[in-house]
Amino acid sequence: MIKIKDMKCGDDNVEFTAMISHITLGKTNGAHKSNYLSIVFQDETGTIDAKLWNASQEHIESLKAGAVVRAKGDIIKYSDNRQMKIISIDDVSYQHSLQLQFLAKAPMNDEMMMTELKQYVQRISNPKLYVITKHLIEQNFEKMKIYPAASKNHHAFTSGLAYHTLSMLKVADALMSVYSELNADLLYAGILLHDIGKTVELSGPVVPSYTFEGQMLGHISIAQSMVYAAAKELNIEGEEVTLLQHMILSHHGKNEFGSPVLPQIREAEMLHMIDNMDARMNMFDKTLETLEAGETSKRVFSLDNRMIYKPKMYD
Repeated sequence: MIKIKDMKCGDDNVEFTAMISHITLGKTNGAHKSNYLSIVFQDETGTIDAKLWNASQEHIESLKAGAVVRAKGDIIKYSDNRQMKIISIDDVSYQHSLQLQFLAKAPMNDEMMMTELKQYVQRISNPKLYVITKHLIEQNFEKMKIYPAASKNHHAFTSGLAYHTLSMLKVADALMSVYSELNADLLYAGILLHDIGKTVELSGPVVPSYTFEGQMLGHISIAQSMVYAAAKELNIEGEEVTLLQHMILSHHGKNEFGSPVLPQIREAEMLHMIDNMDARMNMFDKTLETLEAGETSKRVFSLDNRMIYKPKMYD
């Protein structure tokens, strides 16, 4: 069985097993209209767009996002990209343990990452920030361990939320060695909790989608309300609670990017910049993985619609 990253244009009768991450139904033009399915297959190595022409009613009813299938197809070139013309699909399964095998994963072990995150919680010396942060991390521990950080743009893989958070904490350590006036307690707590609302906003690691709460509220307001509720439950009051809420509410940096308020303290500004830096580096990495040395990508919408070049010296 071939992996998706190894499929090349011109390969015929490719047999593979993968999970359907997206699927839409369409109709062909012309006098003899017929149904077809546009499918995105994914495994732990990548994704590929595919078309199932003359889709049967059985295919339309049985194939949904999250289905793990055995299939066969021809790999063709379409608009300078790979595309699969599906020959056959069978053995459809929605077993959760099977689905997990076809998800891209963080480059670190999830248990190891969570152990490191807990160590950062222990480094928070302010008692109010420590208690609130520890409470919320413990309350959402299992979800943080496996959830992606987004549905598609950055760290959109199993344990992406933990990996993104841990990467940001390590960047914060480096920057605090230069900007020693930053309050480490506020910055650590803000980073640890800035995206915790995604454990409610997103449906989970398998074909992540937005929940009703996620659509209606968004992870920023959800996380802020989680801090507020935790402080009330733990009978904690004071400036620290408000500052922590401010860190969360302002971490996207601008109103047009979803933050209801702009950063008004140094630590909030630093949180925003670290978050943006780590997200964008991951989007660069994701694009570069699809390129050969010396190649330039198509325009990447999430990176300001830029084309990304992979230098030959990277090899």
